[in-house]
This record gives sequence, structure tokens and C-alpha cells, in this order.
Amino acid sequence: MAGLRSRARRGLLALARRGGLEAQVLAPGHVLLSRRGRAGARVRTLAPGAVLALQPRLARTHWFDAEQQLTRLAVHEHAAAILRLYRVNCVLDVGANRGQYARALRRAGFAGRIVSFEPVPATFARLQEAARADPEWIALPYALGREEGATEMHVVPGTLSSVLAPTRFGAGRYAQLRDPERVEVPVRRLADLLDEVLDGLADPRPYLKLDTQGFDLEAFAGLGDRADELVGMQSEVALMRIYEGMPRMPEALATYEEAGFEITALYPVSRQSRTARVLEFDCVMVRPSAL
Repeated sequence: MAGLRSRARRGLLALARRGGLEAQVLAPGHVLLSRRGRAGARVRTLAPGAVLALQPRLARTHWFDAEQQLTRLAVHEHAAAILRLYRVNCVLDVGANRGQYARALRRAGFAGRIVSFEPVPATFARLQEAARADPEWIALPYALGREEGATEMHVVPGTLSSVLAPTRFGAGRYAQLRDPERVEVPVRRLADLLDEVLDGLADPRPYLKLDTQGFDLEAFAGLGDRADELVGMQSEVALMRIYEGMPRMPEALATYEEAGFEITALYPVSRQSRTARVLEFDCVMVRPSAL
């Protein structure tokens, strides 16, 4: 069977090259395809462990559009490798939106518990539907913060809803931030929920993923001393402020490092097209003593 799959892959590569595509093996079972002489591409996963194809666009685009697609693939593969290395059995997916991160982890092979938090009611309904058929995927309708209570979200289409108002720069870059809908949502402290979400795990080894559009440090603060129980974490750290009061990368990294985490990778999330400056990095961290 393995020989058959190998011959099938070689046949696909030969066919791609005859069709004018460049083929590069990135890792076993992962091949990058791009059109010769073309800029811009879109990554699509065909199946777990299958060929990852860059579908060429007809129009030329900025080089970092292709980089962004590759980065999305790389960060999920990297995170999945960290989960295996540190024997993670529960991922706390904070700022889950419609469940994109959880689905990516499943495609990358993570089979443990996922607890996804999404406070916007309409978005939570879609998250809940996505998790319905997965018994190890729990969806909870909360924002996470430093203190329990309620807050007002600035809700916009897509993945940019935030507790924080946009900066002038943020509203200039993202048109949807200029006219948000205000929605009140419940706020919980993660420390108060941790026993509940880890219940039933004989040896809990949780990993925290934060993507709260500028509110990551507030969500992290809600862990208090229980941050010591995390074996790893992931957070978006900003170089350019999209939201008012959003901490910049040096402050965020200092907080996480003080809590005992060390960086394993930084992946650019987005760039300013005019200058190519990175706006935010996806930062993957571990607690080395947890190995």
C-alpha cells in the first residue's frame, strides 16, 4: 500500500510539472505547487497528510499574500508538533470565532479535548454547530478577562470583533472596524473555569491559544497563578496597534516570559502593504520544565 501511495505521489508531481507548475517537497506528504513565473497563491488542504497545493491566481498579487497562506499552514503544523511533544491533552481555544483554529488542529492530527470560547452570539451559534459532531470539542459562549462580569464587544464581520475600539490606524486599514455593532457579552475568569474544562482528564496538560484582538493579556491575567498549569501557549503579539489600549509585543512577551514561557516560533500574521512592516506575529511558546 505504501508503495502504491508513493507511486501515486510521483505521478501527481510529474503531472504538475508537465502542466507548468513548480513542485517542492516541504515534508513527507506535503508538496508545494506554484505556477512558474506567477506571484500570489492560495493554500488548500486536500486531506490530512495529503498534497498541499498552491492554486495560482490569474492576477498578480503582493508577495506577502502567498506568505500569509503559507504561514497559516506552518503555524498550525508547528502548534500540532508542540502539542505532540508536550503531550497536550486539552487545548483552550480563546477567541475561537467559527472554530477555524480547532478544525485546523484536527486536520493536523490533534485528537485531544478542545474547549473553544466565543462570546459573540451569532458567531457562537456557528461555532457550536461546527463542534456538534465532535465529542471532544466543547464550545462555551464567554469572553475571558481579568475579572468576571460583562462587557461590550465591538462586533464586525469576519474575525476582527474586539472588546477594544479600533485605533485610527486600525479603522483606516480595516473598513469593517469603522461601524461596529455594540453587543454586551459575559466575561469569565479562566481560573474559575479551569477545573470544569479539565474535568475527566487523569493528567491534564493544557495548552492555551489566545486570539482576542488586543485583549490577550487581559484573558491571560484571568488565569492568575493557575498559568503555572499550562505546558504551552500561543498568542498574537502586536507591533502596530489596531485597537486602542492593545499591548505591544515587548509588553506581551515580558508578561509571558515572566510566567515561565519561552518562544519556539514567531510567524507573521499580517503586514502593512505599503511598507511591508509586520503588524502582528503569532507567537508559540512552551514551558520547557513541563517536558
